[in-house]
Amino acid sequence: MTTAAADDKTAPSRIRRAHMAIAIAFAVHGAASGTFATRIPWIKDHLSLGPGALGLALACPAIGSSLMMPLAGRLMHRLGSRTALRVLLGMWTAVLALPAVMPGLPWLCLALLAFGASAGMADVVMNAIGIEVEHRKGKSIMSGLHGMWSVGTLVGAAIGVPAAHAGLDGRIHLGAMAAALLVTSYLVCAGVPDIRPDADEAAPPRFALPPRTALVIGAIGFCGVFAEGGSSDWCAVYLRDVAGASPGIAAVAYTAFSCTMAVTRLFGDFAVRRLGAVRTLRSGGVLATLGGLLVVLSHSPLPAIAGFALLGIGISVVVPLCFAAAGRSGPHPSQAIAGVATVTYTSGLVAPAAIGGIAGATSLTVSFTLVTVLTLGLVLGAGVVRPAAGKEVTGSPAPAPGVAAATGGAAAD
Repeated sequence: MTTAAADDKTAPSRIRRAHMAIAIAFAVHGAASGTFATRIPWIKDHLSLGPGALGLALACPAIGSSLMMPLAGRLMHRLGSRTALRVLLGMWTAVLALPAVMPGLPWLCLALLAFGASAGMADVVMNAIGIEVEHRKGKSIMSGLHGMWSVGTLVGAAIGVPAAHAGLDGRIHLGAMAAALLVTSYLVCAGVPDIRPDADEAAPPRFALPPRTALVIGAIGFCGVFAEGGSSDWCAVYLRDVAGASPGIAAVAYTAFSCTMAVTRLFGDFAVRRLGAVRTLRSGGVLATLGGLLVVLSHSPLPAIAGFALLGIGISVVVPLCFAAAGRSGPHPSQAIAGVATVTYTSGLVAPAAIGGIAGATSLTVSFTLVTVLTLGLVLGAGVVRPAAGKEVTGSPAPAPGVAAATGGAAAD
């Protein structure tokens, strides 16, 4: 058997291993996020923080992400995708231990800035690698990868909630989880493809405004993430204050929203393969808009919970499809992904506060009317995720691992 024939025969198994490795990397990233979320009350009590001080601290991860995500492309260009992910995902999991051992608010803010910076840069590299694996595989996988991130958050929460309920010291819990996730991230990164630039390819700039295409795609991501952030933070309050639900029933709304998002993401690639990116996003926008209307018109718990579940289904594919579209949009996919991520994550940062501000001036019903209008934007703007000619993900055979791929660099495994 010739070497070329052997490579062709082993390529599918190598692509499957790469797919599994990057999927686990997404889950590890999500698990760190879910773990931290469960111990925020412990950190608040441990440092005797008031609501305002805690809010300031919790804004720091988003600030760190927004400032440092543009550097991810440069780091990936210099180190290659495998080493960049190993460094950044390792930093993200290791820094998980820091917030619990900080002696006061200023130190906590610095730790959370580093927390967000490493998380954001790792996120960009993960998505760039995911798009490369999708290209090699020849069919959509990005929704499933983001579904694995959601599964990771649920796993982190499933460990963290009983730990918090049992009164386990946050320093022990976060330290142990950081160590376990750090080891896992180091091992799993060995299986991801090592994407490197061509010798004559110019490095992306350290800091640059996102390309125009990324801003257009990011605007659609903004709509989806605004609905996601607002719904996850305010759905239980809406059920209690508007739909008249008890606290226990109100909590079901968050469960319905989160679970439908996670499950739909895991199976969203089947829809993309069958319908294409544009029709999948447009269909999701229709479902999300119907869900938003059901929420706004509801005056009892059951239809409101159903509305939040529909919202979760409808917006689940927005971020994966926007990142995939960004990765196909220009010569430096990581730069475009960073631009889209910055816009979309900013939406997630401002959504809860915006909904609260509008509700304070008017009502929660008016706030979720805005959410519904934004989900309608997914229907109207779905065309921005249409693949360019020659970059469609159709299910055709994947290129051999040694061939320069959509990222514009030579892939060396």
